[in-house]
Amino acid sequence: MEATFNYKLNLPESLDEILEQDFWVVDNVRPLMFRYLTEPVKFAANTWIFVKKGSCNAEISLIPYQVKGPAFVQIKSSQFMLPSSISDDFEAAVIVMSKRFEETLFLMMADTSLQSLMARKVWVTLPEEVAGKVNEFISTLQQIISDKENPYGKKALLYYSGSFIFRDLYRAFEPFKEEVQTTQGRISAHFMALVQEHYKKERFLDFYASKLDITPKHLSRTVKEQTGYSAVDWIERFVILEAKVYLKSTNLNIQQIADEMNFPSQSFFGKYFKKYTGMSPKEFRNS
Repeated sequence: MEATFNYKLNLPESLDEILEQDFWVVDNVRPLMFRYLTEPVKFAANTWIFVKKGSCNAEISLIPYQVKGPAFVQIKSSQFMLPSSISDDFEAAVIVMSKRFEETLFLMMADTSLQSLMARKVWVTLPEEVAGKVNEFISTLQQIISDKENPYGKKALLYYSGSFIFRDLYRAFEPFKEEVQTTQGRISAHFMALVQEHYKKERFLDFYASKLDITPKHLSRTVKEQTGYSAVDWIERFVILEAKVYLKSTNLNIQQIADEMNFPSQSFFGKYFKKYTGMSPKEFRNS
């Protein structure tokens, strides 16, 4: 389970290696596994969390969520998570998969509305009839993985997961299939996706406004109305969050972190970090 939260989890992209390295299933996840987290963690692999019971308050990529089981949660590669509270009766199962595996699943859904729904929803409540199938799903995945004699294990994992989505999991997304996203909502969602992709190199609003073919003023106003934070606030929050993860979860020195995050110098990085946290990078690392 701890490997899921390593800062850099370098999983192979080859579907042929899924059984050995890049498809993991962990059941009976309890509160203690999360409560040691005091700083945001960055996921380096796509992760599904089936909350069987209990509840959890957490930020995923800086957006707060209140999840109550039974529920299905998706955390994508490169997203951040920080749980703030977890109930004592919390129990979950976790599936970690490679980007290639997830993309192949989504290709199966290419001609359905389910694809866009699953892409938009971070979490959904599981209907009773779906929640009742989760244990069977997890157990079967574990059996497939443990059967080292099966030369078709990787395909069994892929198609069984797809079958579960189309046979059972889709029911959790049915209530949202008529959901219409406003123009403002689409702009805000597209902006957030762009920031998560480019924030390490692009920290100025003009870049994102240009990508969206709108004015910076329009972008800032729209994002503020939709999220409560300005567009610049979001960019800065992602930059600082990434810096915190580097400082707490890697052995890179300050200069190397500044280089990784495309700051012109260590000094510039230090001033930027202190402006938004009140501490120097070194002080934060030692705190």
